[in-house]
Amino acid sequence: MSSFSFEAWLATQSQRAESALLQYLDPDTAVPQHLHTAMRYAVLGGGKRIRPLLVFAASELGSIDRVDASLVNRAACAIEMIHTYSLVHDDLPCMDDDDLRRGRPTVHKAFDEATALLVGDALQTRAFEILSNVIDADSLIRLAQLEMIQSLAHASGSKGMAGGQAIDLQNVGKKMDLPALEEMHAMKTGALLLCAVQLGGIAAQLPPASMASLNTYARALGLAFQVVDDILDATADSATLGKTAGKDAAQD
Repeated sequence: MSSFSFEAWLATQSQRAESALLQYLDPDTAVPQHLHTAMRYAVLGGGKRIRPLLVFAASELGSIDRVDASLVNRAACAIEMIHTYSLVHDDLPCMDDDDLRRGRPTVHKAFDEATALLVGDALQTRAFEILSNVIDADSLIRLAQLEMIQSLAHASGSKGMAGGQAIDLQNVGKKMDLPALEEMHAMKTGALLLCAVQLGGIAAQLPPASMASLNTYARALGLAFQVVDDILDATADSATLGKTAGKDAAQD
């Protein structure tokens, strides 16, 4: 009887995510070179790849013969590109005004603000291009792609990540009650984590009951993730975080 090693799984799947991102990102020699270089700088500059890992993990809950590996990889890359675009835009002076991300200068510091805007725009559209490209004529796969596009669009739009960021910006320096704070975090952070497990579940063709369980798990994970992030922001230094420490607390 073989024993499961989470560390081994994590190493294998993390490498899978990196390889897939390299596959679906244009080379820095592609025109316009400056933009593609900046896109690669943003995406390939480290990160824990939590969202792709959640996609992979959820996809493993289905029967292996029903899971299209290419579709799973595309979904993992798409959500990581959406996440990265959000970080690039969040770091801009008009939002969080941060100079450090993943231990390196933010995109608008390494390049310029206009390039950072375009990097975010291009990563967002590339994500949906990856998900929508024809993989197979099979109607079930095409239906899965459509469901994934709908899930990712909802999670990253005004009722998800972008909406949560808007609420956050409107409440800088203001006191928020617990229900409002939880709603903001569920949109800003939790929506993409929820989407990640949904993408994996869709790829695995999981039944409604299993999808409901995944959704419950992901919502709890999103709240826990934000609590830990807030604690680290207040207690860890910038070198440990890879971003400017204390920014969130200073704005609350």
